[in-house]
Order: sequence, then C-alpha cells, then structure tokens
Amino acid sequence: MNSWVNSAEILGSDLPLELYGTGNRRALLMDALREAVRSGRLAPGTRLPPYRSLAADLGLARNTVADAYAELVAEGWLAARQGSGTRVAERAVPVTPVHRPRTPERAARPVHDLVQGQPDPSVFPRTAWLASARRALAAAPDDAFGPGDPHGRPELRRALAGYLARVRGVRAAPERIVLCSGAAHGLRLLAEVVGGPWAVEEYGLPFHRALLASHGVGTRPLGVDADGARVDGLTRRDRAVLLTPAHQFPTGGPLHPGRRAAVVDWARATGGLVVEDDYDGEFRYDRQPVGAVQGLDPEHVVLLGSVSKSLSPTLRIGWMVLPQRLVGPVVTAKGEREQFSSATEQLTLADFVGSGAYDRQVRRMRQRHRRRRDQLVAALERRAPHIRVTGIAAGLHAVLELPPGTERSAVRAAAWQGLAVEGLADYLHPGSEGAGQADAPRDGLVVGYATPAESAYPEALEALCRALPPG
Repeated sequence: MNSWVNSAEILGSDLPLELYGTGNRRALLMDALREAVRSGRLAPGTRLPPYRSLAADLGLARNTVADAYAELVAEGWLAARQGSGTRVAERAVPVTPVHRPRTPERAARPVHDLVQGQPDPSVFPRTAWLASARRALAAAPDDAFGPGDPHGRPELRRALAGYLARVRGVRAAPERIVLCSGAAHGLRLLAEVVGGPWAVEEYGLPFHRALLASHGVGTRPLGVDADGARVDGLTRRDRAVLLTPAHQFPTGGPLHPGRRAAVVDWARATGGLVVEDDYDGEFRYDRQPVGAVQGLDPEHVVLLGSVSKSLSPTLRIGWMVLPQRLVGPVVTAKGEREQFSSATEQLTLADFVGSGAYDRQVRRMRQRHRRRRDQLVAALERRAPHIRVTGIAAGLHAVLELPPGTERSAVRAAAWQGLAVEGLADYLHPGSEGAGQADAPRDGLVVGYATPAESAYPEALEALCRALPPG
C-alpha cells in the first residue's frame, strides 16, 4: 500500500496541465505544490509520490515532474533523501498571516530571521561536496593525516591562488597565502603581528572592533559616504586600516577608484597596512565585479576571505593573502601546527574549487540572492514606497533608510511581528559622533535576505513591511 499523497491532494482541484507547453506545465505544477504547502494541505514531512507515479497520474513527462521536484528542493519547499523519497520540508510553513495574540513570549521568539550575514543552510551543495570529499580523500598524500602545516594545505593554497587571480584580480603566489578559520581568526593574527592603532570604517561589525580591542588594538572611525570610506582621514599614526572596498559593510557601495588609489598611496608613504575584508566579493548583481584593492599593491594590502557566505560558516575555512614580509610573522603567531581548520576539509575545498563546483555554486547563489533582493524591492515598492532601499547592487543584505528618530521603534515593531532584524545604529562605531568627519548617525534597518527558507520568505517580507513606519 502506497504511503504517499495522491495527485488530488497535491493539486486540490483539476488543473488542465495538458493545455500548456512543457515549461508552463512544470511551472504550473510547481505553483500547485507551493500552494498546497502554503495552505497547509500538504503538511511538513508529508511524503510525495515518486516522480514517475505523479507523472503517470497527471499525464506529464517524467522529466517535467522530476525537474519540478528538483527546483522545489533547491528552493527549500521540498527535501529529498536517498531511500526516503521526496517530502515536504520540515521548515516549510504557510506564508499566509497567522493571527495570534501578541504576547511578550511571542515577541521574544522570532519566527522570521532577516539578520544579515548567513546564507540559507538548506542550499549547501551536499552532493557536490560529498563527491569532492571522496576524490580528495582518495588522492590525499599520507602527510595529510599527520600534524598540519600552519600555512595550510598546499593543494588548497594553489587552488585559491588561481581562483582569486581569475575572479578577484588578486596577485599572489600560493606561498603568500596562509589559511585560517575565517576572517575573525585572520584579524586576530594580524592584530598580534601588526599592533595598533587601526582606522576602521565608522559603520562596520562591532565584533571586529571588539576582537581588535581584546588584542590591545585601539580603533578610530573613518567617515563613510556614498563613495565608501573617507580615507583622506588616515594619518601616519595609524598602523593599519580595515576596509570593505568591494561592498561597504553594511551601508553598501564600492570604494571609489580615487579613494582606492589614495589608500594605497597612504600605505606606501607611511608603511601602513591596508586590510581588505573581501566578505562578499563574488556577489554582484547590477554592475561588473570590482577587483580587489590587493591587486594594486600586494606588498601593502592584505586580502581576507572565507567561504562563510558562499558555502557555510561551519566549514571554518578562510584565507589571508599577505605581503611577503608578513608571511613568516603570521605563521609564527599561528603556531607550529595547524590547529584551527581540518586538513581533510581543506583538501575537499581544493577539489571543489579545482573541479569548477565552487564556480557553479557561486553562480547558483548569485541568482538566488538576486531573486531574493528583487522580491524585497518589489515588496517595498508595493507596501512601503516611501522607504528608500540602498546597497542593493551586491551582497546578501540591503539597508532600508528610515525617517529620523524611527529606527528603534521599527526594530521593536519588527520584534512584535516575530521578525529578527537589526538597526543601522548597531553597526556605528561608538566614537563616530565626535570623530570630526563622520556624518550624523542615520536611521535605518539592515535587512539580510539570504537566510530564510524559500517557503518562509514572502511572509518574512510581509512582517517587515508591517513593522515599517508609515509614510
């Protein structure tokens, strides 16, 4: 006896699929499945028919149904596991508003997550990663299973050197790349080696400023405007400057070409160091990719990167592309053995990059994030046309500019809507207002559009719009 739902339960009513072409049939079937999940007709965990059975029931080609299933798995509506068939994803929830009493308990437990910084974990490329892991382990030399080299596996450093040169315009031999467990780990090592003080962008991650402070490195803010950081505020006293040139975090926009040249000139004249946090350099939507500042002067710029946005933060793999003079001191600070990143995962990533799977994953994520970005913009145009959205040409988040004095109330309103989102003020350097060149603090929301599951995203946007101040 079959244990899966039938076609009537999926479609809800007769759908004349035979009247449409193959592509439209697939789209109609996908819409019907989405609606069945939204309405609660198909509950999370419900097992769907094998695609051959459903194709026979509906009079469709097998490939049409198989493609529809595959796309809905990629979107997060369905989940497929070897041996257990295709089921409605456990995280799939109805996107129609559910009216419940607004209690403090409900407000304290966010239903939707629009906090910036993380991709949807359901889109991790499990199959391709597993294939790379198998190949990497089969080809791994014996020394890969001994004490690790603090430089990192040479296979991955070679793969990254080629990839970064091709995609980001980075100029580096593998010998200049030191692997780490992520950007934060790289900053810790640089703080220990370089010392302080550092200049930082007035808007940035508080975690990074706290990390530098914990290593005795003080920071002072540089103002930020539409052209990025105001690097003309750098002085000879600054030992380093931490920048996000490709996409200023979190306000958006690349560093102006004139300022890119100016910060390199400052480093050459003073012996200072430019630390380039390339946190989302691959994700560009409405403009051509901006090459890394490191390509202008590899001897005065450190490029920091990781796979936390493109793959997953759980992999704990990052890299530093260093000036030659810093390689030895950074490796010494790291320790005699690799303690932070698994050699087998490094080998797997080397294969993943070398096989082209990483490029394919980045392209897939770029398309997905752009679609999410477009949905956000469309929702705002429809529900809150008075709200200006910025920083949307790249990255995994956008900034919603709010009327002065409304940011805190908007964050509180979002919490009542069951929505986790952050205010722009959360990222402002505490010394900015007295820094001389920083503008008055702006009101805004930093909205991450990458994290929610596909099925939950429309309701997350509705909750966001309900929380915004009226026009």
